[in-house]
Amino acid sequence: MSLWLCLLGSLAIVSNGLPPETIRPFFVPPAEFAGDFGAYRSPLLFDNDTPVKTPEDWSKRRSEILATWRDLMGDWPPLIERPEIQYLEKTKRDNFTQHKVTVEIAPNNQTVPGYLLIPNGDGPYPAVLVVYYDAEAGVGLGRELRDFGYQLARRGFVALSIGTPEFASLKAPYKPLWDGPKDKPQLQPLSALAYVAANCHTALANLPQVDPDRIGVVGHSYGGKWAMFASCLYEKFACAVWSDPGIVFEESRPNINYWEPWYLGWDADVQRERGVPSDERPRTGPYKKMIATGRDLHELHALMAPRPFLVSGGAEDPPKRWQPLNHTIAVNRLLGYTHRVAMTNRPTHGCTPQSNAQIYTFFEHFVHPAP
Repeated sequence: MSLWLCLLGSLAIVSNGLPPETIRPFFVPPAEFAGDFGAYRSPLLFDNDTPVKTPEDWSKRRSEILATWRDLMGDWPPLIERPEIQYLEKTKRDNFTQHKVTVEIAPNNQTVPGYLLIPNGDGPYPAVLVVYYDAEAGVGLGRELRDFGYQLARRGFVALSIGTPEFASLKAPYKPLWDGPKDKPQLQPLSALAYVAANCHTALANLPQVDPDRIGVVGHSYGGKWAMFASCLYEKFACAVWSDPGIVFEESRPNINYWEPWYLGWDADVQRERGVPSDERPRTGPYKKMIATGRDLHELHALMAPRPFLVSGGAEDPPKRWQPLNHTIAVNRLLGYTHRVAMTNRPTHGCTPQSNAQIYTFFEHFVHPAP
Protein backbone atom coordinates (compact mmCIF):
# COMPACT_ATOMS: atom_id res chain seq x y z
CA MET A 1 0.00 0.00 0.00
CA SER A 2 1.34 3.45 -0.90
CA LEU A 3 2.30 5.99 1.76
CA TRP A 4 -0.49 8.22 0.45
CA LEU A 5 -3.15 5.54 0.93
CA CYS A 6 -1.86 4.90 4.45
CA LEU A 7 -2.12 8.62 5.22
CA LEU A 8 -5.60 8.67 3.70
CA GLY A 9 -6.60 6.08 6.25
CA SER A 10 -5.23 8.22 9.09
CA LEU A 11 -7.31 11.25 8.15
CA ALA A 12 -10.00 10.27 10.65
CA ILE A 13 -8.06 12.56 13.01
CA VAL A 14 -9.14 15.54 10.87
CA SER A 15 -12.70 16.75 11.43
CA ASN A 16 -15.15 15.35 8.91
CA GLY A 17 -18.13 17.38 10.12
CA LEU A 18 -19.53 20.40 8.35
CA PRO A 19 -17.46 23.54 8.90
CA PRO A 20 -18.89 26.17 11.27
CA GLU A 21 -21.53 28.41 9.72
CA THR A 22 -19.17 31.39 9.87
CA ILE A 23 -16.88 29.83 7.26
CA ARG A 24 -19.10 27.21 5.60
CA PRO A 25 -20.07 29.43 2.64
CA PHE A 26 -16.40 29.70 1.64
CA PHE A 27 -16.26 26.00 0.76
CA VAL A 28 -18.66 26.53 -2.17
CA PRO A 29 -17.72 28.44 -5.34
CA PRO A 30 -19.92 31.42 -6.17
CA ALA A 31 -22.52 30.67 -8.85
CA GLU A 32 -20.48 32.33 -11.60
CA PHE A 33 -17.58 29.91 -11.05
CA ALA A 34 -19.48 26.74 -10.11
CA GLY A 35 -18.22 23.94 -12.34
CA ASP A 36 -15.88 26.34 -14.18
CA PHE A 37 -12.50 24.65 -14.66
CA GLY A 38 -10.98 27.38 -16.79
CA ALA A 39 -8.28 26.40 -19.27
CA TYR A 40 -6.40 24.27 -16.74
CA ARG A 41 -5.75 20.66 -17.73
CA SER A 42 -7.50 18.25 -15.40
CA PRO A 43 -5.22 16.52 -12.88
CA LEU A 44 -7.64 13.58 -13.25
CA LEU A 45 -5.89 12.73 -16.52
CA PHE A 46 -2.68 10.76 -16.59
CA ASP A 47 0.11 12.22 -18.70
CA ASN A 48 -0.93 9.82 -21.49
CA ASP A 49 -4.51 11.24 -21.30
CA THR A 50 -5.98 8.13 -19.66
CA PRO A 51 -8.72 9.24 -17.24
CA VAL A 52 -8.52 8.65 -13.50
CA LYS A 53 -11.64 6.72 -12.46
CA THR A 54 -10.99 5.30 -8.97
CA PRO A 55 -9.15 6.24 -5.76
CA GLU A 56 -6.57 3.59 -6.66
CA ASP A 57 -6.08 5.30 -10.03
CA TRP A 58 -5.66 8.60 -8.21
CA SER A 59 -2.93 7.14 -6.00
CA LYS A 60 -0.98 6.30 -9.17
CA ARG A 61 -1.76 9.64 -10.80
CA ARG A 62 -0.75 11.45 -7.63
CA SER A 63 2.61 9.68 -7.70
CA GLU A 64 3.00 10.67 -11.35
CA ILE A 65 2.35 14.36 -10.58
CA LEU A 66 4.72 14.32 -7.63
CA ALA A 67 7.47 12.63 -9.64
CA THR A 68 7.09 15.16 -12.46
CA TRP A 69 7.38 18.16 -10.15
CA ARG A 70 10.27 16.67 -8.21
CA ASP A 71 12.05 16.05 -11.50
CA LEU A 72 11.50 19.69 -12.44
CA MET A 73 12.44 21.19 -9.07
CA GLY A 74 15.09 18.72 -7.87
CA ASP A 75 14.97 15.87 -5.36
CA TRP A 76 15.11 16.47 -1.63
CA PRO A 77 17.96 15.20 0.50
CA PRO A 78 16.87 12.61 3.10
CA LEU A 79 14.61 14.06 5.77
CA ILE A 80 16.09 14.48 9.24
CA GLU A 81 14.69 11.85 11.61
CA ARG A 82 15.10 13.87 14.81
CA PRO A 83 15.75 17.54 14.04
CA GLU A 84 17.44 19.18 17.00
CA ILE A 85 15.74 22.10 18.74
CA GLN A 86 18.03 24.33 20.80
CA TYR A 87 16.25 26.39 23.46
CA LEU A 88 17.79 29.84 23.97
CA GLU A 89 15.33 31.99 25.94
CA LYS A 90 12.01 31.44 27.72
CA THR A 91 9.25 34.01 28.28
CA LYS A 92 5.79 33.64 29.83
CA ARG A 93 3.07 35.20 27.68
CA ASP A 94 -0.66 35.04 28.20
CA ASN A 95 -1.61 31.35 28.56
CA PHE A 96 1.51 29.90 26.93
CA THR A 97 5.30 29.87 27.15
CA GLN A 98 7.40 31.38 24.38
CA HIS A 99 10.77 29.78 23.66
CA LYS A 100 13.34 31.41 21.42
CA VAL A 101 14.91 28.49 19.54
CA THR A 102 16.97 27.31 16.64
CA VAL A 103 15.77 24.31 14.65
CA GLU A 104 17.84 21.92 12.55
CA ILE A 105 16.41 22.08 9.06
CA ALA A 106 18.93 20.73 6.54
CA PRO A 107 22.14 18.69 6.07
CA ASN A 108 25.45 19.87 7.48
CA ASN A 109 23.80 21.13 10.67
CA GLN A 110 21.98 23.98 8.95
CA THR A 111 19.55 25.69 11.31
CA VAL A 112 16.95 28.43 11.30
CA PRO A 113 16.02 30.71 14.22
CA GLY A 114 12.46 30.73 15.43
CA TYR A 115 9.99 30.90 18.28
CA LEU A 116 8.20 27.92 19.79
CA LEU A 117 4.97 28.69 21.66
CA ILE A 118 3.61 25.98 23.98
CA PRO A 119 0.26 26.35 25.79
CA ASN A 120 0.12 25.78 29.53
CA GLY A 121 -0.75 22.17 30.39
CA ASP A 122 0.24 18.74 29.16
CA GLY A 123 -1.43 18.32 25.75
CA PRO A 124 -1.13 16.69 23.35
CA TYR A 125 -2.12 19.79 21.39
CA PRO A 126 -2.59 20.42 17.71
CA ALA A 127 0.25 22.43 16.20
CA VAL A 128 0.88 24.88 13.41
CA LEU A 129 4.03 25.88 11.56
CA VAL A 130 4.10 29.59 10.64
CA VAL A 131 6.44 30.60 7.81
CA TYR A 132 7.32 34.14 6.76
CA TYR A 133 10.26 36.44 6.03
CA ASP A 134 11.06 36.61 9.75
CA ALA A 135 10.10 34.56 12.79
CA GLU A 136 9.09 37.57 14.89
CA ALA A 137 6.02 38.47 12.83
CA GLY A 138 4.39 35.11 13.47
CA VAL A 139 4.50 35.58 17.25
CA GLY A 140 3.29 39.17 17.35
CA LEU A 141 6.71 40.84 17.56
CA GLY A 142 6.72 42.26 14.03
CA ARG A 143 4.23 43.47 11.43
CA GLU A 144 0.63 43.80 12.50
CA LEU A 145 -1.84 41.06 11.52
CA ARG A 146 0.88 38.53 10.71
CA ASP A 147 0.76 37.02 14.22
CA PHE A 148 -0.80 33.67 13.28
CA GLY A 149 1.32 31.72 15.76
CA TYR A 150 0.55 34.01 18.68
CA GLN A 151 -3.18 33.96 18.04
CA LEU A 152 -3.31 30.19 17.60
CA ALA A 153 -1.20 29.58 20.72
CA ARG A 154 -3.77 31.60 22.67
CA ARG A 155 -6.37 29.19 21.26
CA GLY A 156 -4.56 26.05 22.43
CA PHE A 157 -2.14 25.28 19.59
CA VAL A 158 1.58 24.68 19.80
CA ALA A 159 3.08 27.10 17.27
CA LEU A 160 6.51 27.17 15.64
CA SER A 161 7.28 30.41 13.79
CA ILE A 162 10.34 30.54 11.51
CA GLY A 163 11.82 32.99 9.02
CA THR A 164 13.84 32.62 5.84
CA PRO A 165 16.86 30.29 6.18
CA GLU A 166 20.24 31.71 5.24
CA PHE A 167 20.53 29.70 2.03
CA ALA A 168 17.28 31.16 0.67
CA SER A 169 17.86 34.84 1.46
CA LEU A 170 16.12 37.11 -1.02
CA LYS A 171 18.92 39.67 -0.61
CA ALA A 172 21.65 37.53 -2.09
CA PRO A 173 22.07 35.01 -4.92
CA TYR A 174 20.45 31.72 -3.97
CA LYS A 175 22.85 29.20 -2.44
CA PRO A 176 21.61 25.64 -3.02
CA LEU A 177 20.50 23.81 0.11
CA TRP A 178 22.73 20.88 -0.74
CA ASP A 179 24.84 19.54 -3.58
CA GLY A 180 22.50 17.05 -5.21
CA PRO A 181 23.38 14.43 -7.83
CA LYS A 182 25.24 15.97 -10.75
CA ASP A 183 22.90 14.39 -13.31
CA LYS A 184 19.76 15.70 -11.59
CA PRO A 185 18.15 19.18 -11.50
CA GLN A 186 19.40 21.26 -8.60
CA LEU A 187 16.90 22.00 -5.87
CA GLN A 188 14.78 25.08 -6.53
CA PRO A 189 14.31 27.53 -3.64
CA LEU A 190 10.58 26.89 -3.16
CA SER A 191 11.11 23.15 -3.05
CA ALA A 192 14.03 23.62 -0.65
CA LEU A 193 11.80 25.73 1.61
CA ALA A 194 9.19 22.95 1.51
CA TYR A 195 11.91 20.54 2.63
CA VAL A 196 12.74 22.89 5.51
CA ALA A 197 9.06 22.93 6.50
CA ALA A 198 8.92 19.13 6.37
CA ASN A 199 11.79 18.93 8.87
CA CYS A 200 10.06 21.49 11.07
CA HIS A 201 6.96 19.30 10.96
CA THR A 202 9.08 16.42 12.26
CA ALA A 203 10.55 18.62 14.97
CA LEU A 204 7.02 19.50 16.11
CA ALA A 205 5.79 15.90 15.82
CA ASN A 206 8.60 14.74 18.12
CA LEU A 207 7.51 17.06 20.93
CA PRO A 208 5.56 15.32 23.72
CA GLN A 209 3.11 18.25 23.84
CA VAL A 210 2.12 17.78 20.16
CA ASP A 211 -0.29 15.38 18.48
CA PRO A 212 1.75 14.43 15.38
CA ASP A 213 -1.39 13.82 13.31
CA ARG A 214 -2.74 17.35 13.85
CA ILE A 215 -0.07 19.67 12.46
CA GLY A 216 -0.93 22.39 9.95
CA VAL A 217 1.01 25.12 8.17
CA VAL A 218 0.19 28.75 7.39
CA GLY A 219 1.91 31.68 5.69
CA HIS A 220 1.11 35.01 4.06
CA SER A 221 2.34 36.27 0.67
CA TYR A 222 5.89 34.90 0.32
CA GLY A 223 5.02 32.76 3.31
CA GLY A 224 1.84 31.71 1.50
CA LYS A 225 3.90 30.36 -1.38
CA TRP A 226 6.14 28.59 1.12
CA ALA A 227 3.16 27.10 2.99
CA MET A 228 1.56 26.00 -0.28
CA PHE A 229 4.61 24.15 -1.56
CA ALA A 230 5.27 22.67 1.90
CA SER A 231 1.78 21.26 2.35
CA CYS A 232 1.44 20.02 -1.22
CA LEU A 233 4.83 18.32 -1.32
CA TYR A 234 4.75 16.86 2.21
CA GLU A 235 1.77 14.64 2.90
CA LYS A 236 2.05 14.71 6.69
CA PHE A 237 0.74 18.26 7.04
CA ALA A 238 -2.87 17.65 8.09
CA CYS A 239 -4.17 20.93 6.65
CA ALA A 240 -2.94 24.29 5.40
CA VAL A 241 -3.78 27.96 4.91
CA TRP A 242 -2.25 29.93 2.04
CA SER A 243 -2.76 33.67 2.44
CA ASP A 244 -2.75 35.47 -0.92
CA PRO A 245 0.36 33.89 -2.44
CA GLY A 246 -0.92 33.80 -6.00
CA ILE A 247 -1.96 30.16 -6.27
CA VAL A 248 -1.35 29.85 -10.03
CA PHE A 249 1.05 31.36 -12.54
CA GLU A 250 -0.04 34.74 -13.91
CA GLU A 251 2.53 36.98 -15.56
CA SER A 252 0.12 39.92 -15.72
CA ARG A 253 0.49 40.17 -11.92
CA PRO A 254 4.07 41.23 -11.03
CA ASN A 255 3.68 40.03 -7.44
CA ILE A 256 2.89 36.48 -8.55
CA ASN A 257 6.56 36.21 -9.35
CA TYR A 258 7.33 32.50 -9.47
CA TRP A 259 9.71 33.26 -12.34
CA GLU A 260 12.23 34.89 -9.99
CA PRO A 261 15.39 32.94 -9.10
CA TRP A 262 14.44 32.79 -5.41
CA TYR A 263 11.28 30.82 -6.31
CA LEU A 264 11.29 28.61 -9.43
CA GLY A 265 13.54 30.46 -11.89
CA TRP A 266 16.92 29.68 -10.40
CA ASP A 267 19.56 28.65 -12.93
CA ALA A 268 23.14 28.03 -11.89
CA ASP A 269 24.38 29.42 -15.22
CA VAL A 270 22.07 32.44 -15.58
CA GLN A 271 21.23 35.21 -13.12
CA ARG A 272 18.16 36.81 -14.65
CA GLU A 273 17.34 40.46 -14.08
CA ARG A 274 14.49 40.93 -11.63
CA GLY A 275 11.06 41.61 -13.14
CA VAL A 276 8.22 40.22 -15.24
CA PRO A 277 9.45 37.95 -18.07
CA SER A 278 10.04 39.73 -21.36
CA ASP A 279 12.40 39.58 -24.33
CA GLU A 280 14.94 41.48 -22.25
CA ARG A 281 14.28 39.33 -19.15
CA PRO A 282 13.53 35.83 -20.47
CA ARG A 283 12.24 33.03 -18.31
CA THR A 284 14.85 30.80 -16.70
CA GLY A 285 15.14 27.57 -14.75
CA PRO A 286 12.28 25.10 -14.26
CA TYR A 287 9.74 27.92 -14.50
CA LYS A 288 10.65 28.29 -18.18
CA LYS A 289 10.00 24.60 -18.78
CA MET A 290 6.77 24.63 -16.75
CA ILE A 291 5.33 27.41 -18.91
CA ALA A 292 6.54 25.79 -22.13
CA THR A 293 4.89 22.46 -21.24
CA GLY A 294 1.63 23.92 -19.92
CA ARG A 295 2.20 23.05 -16.27
CA ASP A 296 0.49 25.09 -13.57
CA LEU A 297 0.19 25.00 -9.81
CA HIS A 298 -3.29 23.48 -9.78
CA GLU A 299 -1.48 20.15 -10.19
CA LEU A 300 0.22 20.75 -6.85
CA HIS A 301 -3.08 21.78 -5.21
CA ALA A 302 -4.51 18.39 -6.17
CA LEU A 303 -1.81 16.69 -4.11
CA MET A 304 -3.56 18.06 -1.01
CA ALA A 305 -6.68 15.95 -1.54
CA PRO A 306 -8.34 14.95 0.70
CA ARG A 307 -6.47 17.10 3.22
CA PRO A 308 -8.31 20.40 3.77
CA PHE A 309 -6.89 23.78 2.81
CA LEU A 310 -8.01 27.40 2.79
CA VAL A 311 -6.92 30.08 0.34
CA SER A 312 -7.17 33.38 2.21
CA GLY A 313 -7.42 35.38 -0.99
CA GLY A 314 -6.61 39.04 -1.49
CA ALA A 315 -5.40 41.11 -4.42
CA GLU A 316 -3.44 38.22 -5.96
CA ASP A 317 -6.09 35.53 -5.42
CA PRO A 318 -9.51 36.95 -6.41
CA PRO A 319 -12.66 34.83 -6.85
CA LYS A 320 -11.62 33.66 -10.34
CA ARG A 321 -9.12 31.37 -8.57
CA TRP A 322 -12.06 29.02 -8.09
CA GLN A 323 -11.29 27.84 -11.63
CA PRO A 324 -8.10 26.00 -10.60
CA LEU A 325 -9.55 25.12 -7.18
CA ASN A 326 -12.49 23.37 -8.83
CA HIS A 327 -10.03 20.75 -10.07
CA THR A 328 -9.07 19.82 -6.50
CA ILE A 329 -12.75 19.74 -5.55
CA ALA A 330 -13.21 17.19 -8.35
CA VAL A 331 -10.37 15.06 -6.95
CA ASN A 332 -11.92 15.20 -3.48
CA ARG A 333 -15.28 14.21 -4.94
CA LEU A 334 -13.67 11.13 -6.51
CA LEU A 335 -12.23 10.24 -3.09
CA GLY A 336 -15.59 10.73 -1.37
CA TYR A 337 -14.87 14.02 0.41
CA THR A 338 -16.60 17.40 0.46
CA HIS A 339 -15.86 20.70 2.23
CA ARG A 340 -12.09 20.29 1.87
CA VAL A 341 -11.30 23.29 -0.36
CA ALA A 342 -12.15 26.82 0.74
CA MET A 343 -11.41 30.36 -0.36
CA THR A 344 -12.17 33.67 1.30
CA ASN A 345 -11.66 36.99 -0.48
CA ARG A 346 -10.72 40.55 0.43
CA PRO A 347 -9.79 43.43 -1.90
CA THR A 348 -6.30 44.04 -0.50
CA HIS A 349 -3.15 41.95 -0.33
CA GLY A 350 -2.63 42.61 3.37
CA CYS A 351 -4.33 40.55 6.04
CA THR A 352 -7.38 41.93 7.83
CA PRO A 353 -8.90 41.11 11.23
CA GLN A 354 -11.76 39.39 9.44
CA SER A 355 -9.57 37.26 7.15
CA ASN A 356 -7.40 36.23 10.09
CA ALA A 357 -10.44 35.27 12.17
CA GLN A 358 -11.51 33.01 9.30
CA ILE A 359 -8.08 31.38 9.32
CA TYR A 360 -8.28 30.65 13.05
CA THR A 361 -11.78 29.20 12.72
CA PHE A 362 -10.54 26.96 9.89
CA PHE A 363 -7.72 25.55 12.03
CA GLU A 364 -9.96 25.18 15.08
CA HIS A 365 -12.45 23.19 13.03
CA PHE A 366 -10.09 20.83 11.27
CA VAL A 367 -7.36 20.04 13.79
CA HIS A 368 -8.30 21.46 17.17
CA PRO A 369 -10.79 18.85 18.44
CA ALA A 370 -9.21 16.11 20.55
CA PRO A 371 -8.99 12.71 18.83
